[in-house]
Amino acid sequence: MIETPQPIGRTSATEREAITSEKFTFWLPDGVIVNPFDIVAVEQVNQPGQSASRTFGLVTTLEHRTDAPTHLANFISSNFGQLDETPNSNRQGTTVAAANVLSNTAAIYMPVPSERLVYFAQPEDIQSALGTDTLVKERKQDAIPAGLIKMSNGMAAVAYLDRRYVLGPESAHVNISGISGLATKTSYAMFLLQSILQTAADKDKIAVIILNVKQADLLQVDMRGPELPPEQKELWEAMGLEPKPFDRVRYFIPRGEKGMPNCFPPEPTAYTLYAYDLPGTADKLDLLFSNVADPSGTVEGIYGEIKEILVNGEPDAQKMQSWSGLLEYLRQAGAEKGRWRGMFAGSSIGMCRRHLRRIVQARQTGLFVDSRSRNEQLLADELTNIKGGVTYVVDIAKLADDEQTLVFGDILRTIYAVKAEAVKIGPSGRRCRRK
Repeated sequence: MIETPQPIGRTSATEREAITSEKFTFWLPDGVIVNPFDIVAVEQVNQPGQSASRTFGLVTTLEHRTDAPTHLANFISSNFGQLDETPNSNRQGTTVAAANVLSNTAAIYMPVPSERLVYFAQPEDIQSALGTDTLVKERKQDAIPAGLIKMSNGMAAVAYLDRRYVLGPESAHVNISGISGLATKTSYAMFLLQSILQTAADKDKIAVIILNVKQADLLQVDMRGPELPPEQKELWEAMGLEPKPFDRVRYFIPRGEKGMPNCFPPEPTAYTLYAYDLPGTADKLDLLFSNVADPSGTVEGIYGEIKEILVNGEPDAQKMQSWSGLLEYLRQAGAEKGRWRGMFAGSSIGMCRRHLRRIVQARQTGLFVDSRSRNEQLLADELTNIKGGVTYVVDIAKLADDEQTLVFGDILRTIYAVKAEAVKIGPSGRRCRRK
């Protein structure tokens, strides 16, 4: 037997506080508990010949109001502030809730009339209020569980995101807000990734790239953590998900001093070291200098010429096959008379050399090498062969700011290039180029 929903209050408009098309207020009787972020439903104005429509609202604030004209009146009623005496005036009061309008079942956004009964929204109403009812009913394959909405009356409903707006082809973007330093945003991002990988029908075509930016928090995502309490397991189960480690994880750790991994302990059980030599960075010099103030564009012009020399294999390229060789080449070019390549004065060459030396020698963490050893890879080469169904974790936690900028830009540029060239990425990593 289906229980009839019980009303929890009535809408209320006053001479001074009107109900608008954007928000409405309602009073609560004694014994009813409502909390902020609860979703409520109220009958709306009906169009002639049509069935009743409902307006859904999100509770934002609750206030308790009485007939006392001022706080001073309440103070005097307690015998001028005596806490051990019963007030001699029995105030009449009630709790008033304010709600922001979310949607209407018939797209009617007239103000909700006063004195209408207010109910807790049912689970199916919540989907309608959030605009995901069509997604759940008609495109279930695109519905990604994004959380669980729990109401004050004990009801719960799964909140969904449309995969077209998370993975594309629409916006492919999610904003996650929260207090910094508590790892709440990171935890939710990891949950959302698990939700995508567990529910997507084509998860073998989805690759995940994670940047570890502090400590070793994300360097153990393939390891099972402490057992969750039963109440947290229930939340996962209510969304049809399983709390489990990530499968098929590859870790990329930056090279540190003396070729050792440069990361916070504990290190992953298996990882790939990555480093940057000059030949592998020739087409990324703009990323290397992106934090350098260059209002006149002089530095940009110089590293642009260096890139042309290296990429085109000009004769001078033989003199700059390593970072040390490039710095020596620039030292000599700056000391010569005349303008280098007919454009740049020696002082400008010296300025560019000082910035480059600071980045790749003086303040580097071991990421830049004159030549890579056999176990040190180029990050771009590894990510060019990205495979669906694999999670890639790139650690940048202990890198200098300029190094982090280079790695982040390198990842984005590589993925954009892969996306532009490939139609799809299968489990084998084989890419089909566009015709």
